[in-house]
Amino acid sequence: MLLQRLVEYGDRIAGELPAEFYREKQIHWVLDIAADGSGMKLRSHKVSGRQRDQAVSMPVPYVQRSGTKVPPYLLVDTAEFVLGVPKKAKDGSVTEKDRDEAWRRHDAYRDFVRRWASSADEPEAKAAEVFFSAGRAGLELPDEVEAKDTVAVMVGTRWLHELDSVKQLWAEEVRARKGGAAERTGLCLVCGEHRALLATIPEPVKKGAVPTAGGSNEGQLISINAPAQGRAGMTQLVNTPVCHRCGGRAMAVLNHLVASERHRRRFRDDGVLLWWTRKPDPDSVLAMFFDDQPEATDIEHLIDSMNKTPSPAAAQRTDTDAFYSLSLGLNNARLVVRDWIEVPLAEAKKNLAAWYADHGVWDGWTRRTRYFPLWQMALSCGRWQGERYAPDSAPHGLEAELLHSALHHLSPPARALPLLLQRIHADRRVDAPRLALLRLLLTRSSNPQDRLMPQLDKDSEDPAYLCGRLFAVLEAVQEAALPDINTTLRDKYFSAAVAAPGITLRRLFTDAGAHFKRLRRDRVAAHKALEKRLFEIYSKVSDDLPGHLTDVQQGRFIIGYAHQRHDDILQRQAAKERKQAAIPAQQDAPAQEPAAV
Repeated sequence: MLLQRLVEYGDRIAGELPAEFYREKQIHWVLDIAADGSGMKLRSHKVSGRQRDQAVSMPVPYVQRSGTKVPPYLLVDTAEFVLGVPKKAKDGSVTEKDRDEAWRRHDAYRDFVRRWASSADEPEAKAAEVFFSAGRAGLELPDEVEAKDTVAVMVGTRWLHELDSVKQLWAEEVRARKGGAAERTGLCLVCGEHRALLATIPEPVKKGAVPTAGGSNEGQLISINAPAQGRAGMTQLVNTPVCHRCGGRAMAVLNHLVASERHRRRFRDDGVLLWWTRKPDPDSVLAMFFDDQPEATDIEHLIDSMNKTPSPAAAQRTDTDAFYSLSLGLNNARLVVRDWIEVPLAEAKKNLAAWYADHGVWDGWTRRTRYFPLWQMALSCGRWQGERYAPDSAPHGLEAELLHSALHHLSPPARALPLLLQRIHADRRVDAPRLALLRLLLTRSSNPQDRLMPQLDKDSEDPAYLCGRLFAVLEAVQEAALPDINTTLRDKYFSAAVAAPGITLRRLFTDAGAHFKRLRRDRVAAHKALEKRLFEIYSKVSDDLPGHLTDVQQGRFIIGYAHQRHDDILQRQAAKERKQAAIPAQQDAPAQEPAAV
C-alpha cells in the first residue's frame, strides 16, 4: 500500500522529479572537453562551508553500488573514476593497491563513456569519444583534487549527462544491474502488471535525510540480505516482486519528499515525518499544522469550520481527497516505518481541529486562547533555564508521540504526565506551553471529570481544582500585602501544596490572617475583594481538603491554579479600565453652581 501511494504521487508530480535513476548532487569539478575532443580544461566549483549557497548542484546519474569491484556511473562520477585520482591515506601517501584500483575504475569509466558515445547521435558524444579513446588521463591535476570529489563533463555549453541518449542508456544499465544475474519477470505488487522485476531496490534514501542519534547512513526501504530475514530463506526481493519502474519511482518520490520543506517535518531528536495528499494543491490546514509557529487566527478558523454543520448540498458531495503520512526512522542502513496513515482529508482536518481545541489555553493578558506547535509542547517537558527551555532537554521521542496522538486523535503517551509534573515541581514554573500540554492530557482522559474548560470554571466542585484556585488566591493575598517580597508562596510551598494540599493549605489559610490585617489598614478595597474570594472558595473545600493527590489530580490542581491566576488578571484589567473610563467622565461633567445661602 505504501509503495502504491508513493508511485501514484510520483505519477502526479512527474515533472518535478529528476530523470529515472538520477539524484541531486553537488558538482566539485567540471571537465570541459574541447569541441573536437583534442583537449580539456578542469574548472573548480568547490566552495567552503560558508559559501554553500554558491555550490553547483544538479540531478546526475546515481544508483546504489557496493562491493569491491564497483562499476562506474555514466559521465558524472568521482574523480577516482573520471580522472584516475587514487585515494590517499591520512598522511597523504598513496599505496600501490589504491593506485591500481584507481586506474581500474578509470578504465571502466572510459569504456562506459565510449559505449555510450559510439551509439549516440549528438555531436558532443563524438568529442567525448575522441577524448576518452586517447588513453588514460595522465594529466597534471591540481593538488586540491580529491578522489571523492564529484566531476561532471561538459562539451561547449552542454552538460553531457543531460542528453537524452545518456538518460536512456543509464536507465537500461541500472535495470541490468538491479535485475539480478537471472532476469526475472512476474506480477508487480505495486502496479499489478506483468513486468521485469528488481532483484534489489536501486536507490536508497539520501544520507542525512532521516535524522538519527547514531551515525548517519543511506537507508534502504526494502532490504533482505540474510536468509534468516526472508521468507523460506530467500534473500533480496524474491518474495517482494517490484518492477523496475515502480521501485525507481517510489524511491525517487521518497527522496523528493525528504528534501521538501513543505512536505517534511524533521523531529528534533531523530526521525522524520513525510505527508502528502491524493489531489494537488493540498489544503493550507496541513501546512499550518506542520509549521513551527502557526497563526492563532488560522487555528480558530479551522476549529469554527469543523464545528459548523454542513448544508444538505455540501453533505451530499463526496470528497475523494485523502491524506497520507509516513513516519520514518533509521537503524544502521535500513529505514524503519514507525507510522503510516491513510485517511480521508476531511477526517485528518477534523483530527487537527480537535487537537487544537483540546489544548488551547486562555491568556488573561491578551484575552485570547493560545495554541502551540508540537515541538514547543514537547520541549515544555524539558528543563527551564531562567529565560527559556534548555535545548535538547525534551524527553526522547516525545514530539513524535504527540504527533501520532494528533493525527490519530488518540490520548497522548502515558509517560507525558509524570514527566511534565516532575519538571513543574523542579522548576516551580507553570507557563502557557506546559498548561496546554497538561490540559491536553486531561481532556483526552477517559474520565469526563478531567475534561476541563480552557478558562476558569467557577461551578466546578472538584476538590483538586478548587485547591489549585485556593492556592492562587492565597498567593494573590500575599502579593497585595507584601508587593516587594523576594520569596513568594509559590517559591516555598507550591510543590508541597500540589502533592499534599490538606496540610499545606490549612497552614497557609491560617497564616493569611496577618496579610489581611495589613490590607485592612492599607488597602481596604483589596482586602474586601480578596477576603470574599478566598472564603468563597475555602467554604467549598474546607470540609474535604484531600491529604494527597494522584498525578491526574495534581494536573487538575495546577490547571485550577493557572485559571484563577488568569481570572485575577482579567479582574484587575477590568477594574483599571473602569477607573480610566471614569476620569474623563468626571472632567467633562459641568461644574455645579454653589447653593444659595
